[in-house]
Amino acid sequence: MSQASWAGPRPCRARTLDQDAAAELPTGDCDGGTVSLLRAGRIGEWTFCVEEEGLIGSWKEPLAALSRDTETYSVATTDGIDIFRYWRDGACVENFEPGAGHTRPERTEPWWDRVEAALAAHAGEGAGMAPVVALVLGRLGITLDDDTLAGPWPTVTLAEDDVPVPPRGDTYAGEGPVPPQPPREA
Repeated sequence: MSQASWAGPRPCRARTLDQDAAAELPTGDCDGGTVSLLRAGRIGEWTFCVEEEGLIGSWKEPLAALSRDTETYSVATTDGIDIFRYWRDGACVENFEPGAGHTRPERTEPWWDRVEAALAAHAGEGAGMAPVVALVLGRLGITLDDDTLAGPWPTVTLAEDDVPVPPRGDTYAGEGPVPPQPPREA
């Protein structure tokens, strides 16, 4: 299945839940796979999605689909790794680890400098990725505070099985063409 065919969770699966009720949904490692909790809404002209548990929503397939004919920002923070991604019309324009110079792309777009400046302005404060989130929200002209996030928003869980992987085609474990097999002797 290609990226273009990924539709993600169907809107009919979403339920309007406040943050407390959403926190009761099963997430994490469930039945041998990972399940993420996503809550989405609209403020002005922009739609947002907050993945409160998990990382599936920050994977390539969902971000590519979400950014078709628009732009998508992803700020992911998990277990010691922070990642900023900027997608436009189905393509990843910037992808780096804020504050980690070794992840600086060869050709930087405007977000690398903006993100690094926002982090530098709050160095030593223990602010984590909050300055980066504030930077993106400022660019969009919206406020997404704790009170807003606590309110009722469409909520859905997204499992690994909901995200298709591209077919391997005629490859063997992704290592190239499948070699011809000798005929079996009877």
